[in-house]
Amino acid sequence: MGPGSREDRRQYALTIVFTFLEMHMLTSLADVIYKKIPVAKPGPDEVLINIKYSGVCHTDLHAVKGDWPLATKLPLVGGHEGAGIVVARGELVHDVQIGDYAGIKWLNGSCLSCSFCRTADEPLCPEPQLSGYTVDGSFQQYAIAKAAHVARIPKECDLESIAPILCAGLTVYKGLKESGARPGEFVAIVGAGGGLGSMAIQYARAMGLHPIAIDGGAEKGDMCKQLGATAYVDFTTTKNLVGDVKAATPDGFGPHAVLLLAVSEKPFQQASEYVRPRGTIVCVGLPANAFLKASVFDTVTRMITIKGSYVGNRQDTAEAIEFFRRGLIKAPYKVVGLSELQNVFNLMEEGKIAGRYVVDTSK
Repeated sequence: MGPGSREDRRQYALTIVFTFLEMHMLTSLADVIYKKIPVAKPGPDEVLINIKYSGVCHTDLHAVKGDWPLATKLPLVGGHEGAGIVVARGELVHDVQIGDYAGIKWLNGSCLSCSFCRTADEPLCPEPQLSGYTVDGSFQQYAIAKAAHVARIPKECDLESIAPILCAGLTVYKGLKESGARPGEFVAIVGAGGGLGSMAIQYARAMGLHPIAIDGGAEKGDMCKQLGATAYVDFTTTKNLVGDVKAATPDGFGPHAVLLLAVSEKPFQQASEYVRPRGTIVCVGLPANAFLKASVFDTVTRMITIKGSYVGNRQDTAEAIEFFRRGLIKAPYKVVGLSELQNVFNLMEEGKIAGRYVVDTSK
């Protein structure tokens, strides 16, 4: 094509974006800094997404504090729940179009060739690229991701409200699948009033399960009940948490599964006391320096399964988004400007957030 053609003009526009535009970002470890940095150019197998909104996850706080046993990129742009519009793509990308809605997830990229990637367990890839931790994430106006791993978001979906689905929604949906709970069974959701828990209640309901919400405080209790929790157990007021959780099931034997989303260690020690025989405990939350503890005798004689669930694969992502598209998941969230992220982290550390915060990258 000669100069002035459509292809030439598009490349020129992209060059202007890459060369002159700057974006807002946040750097870690200890300090959250709001400033401008240059826009990156996507590699051959990558896309550049104009991030409009990004959810705030407790993992982001761990990145700031540096309290996980995982090396963190520095300086770092945090965030891994970014929803936006594809504005550029590498020359090897053909299945993602300019103008498509797409999302940045925790798993930014993987090798796609190891035994885990080949069997749909790409989150277990030994060479993962993690958004907002080992590579720059979605707390910025323009973010890079591997095209194979971006979430495909239908155009009919609202970018603001779908952002929390990209980590919180996907993570709890995967955890519920891993629990093996069947329609009509009961599942206890520990940390039900938080960002993950509020969506776990809804995904559980959409999957035909009866959620028992466990958290602290009247505000979170009201929210959990409004979202469809069968029962709410307030750990700050109950005198017998184990007994109350068991009593929330019709036969008194306890829930068939427990989804642990808590950010402190104690709930991980209690779960085996109230899960029913042959029940499954799924660990999802990642409290720093925490350990599991369960009676070996009870675990064996009651045939309890204790397992971990990480994040969903690409198919899990598509399924989690489809529940949202159908109107079955409505994440409770509040929107603030990206420049106010430090305030969100402060509230998060104080345990004062019910639901999820979403940041608008334009503010």
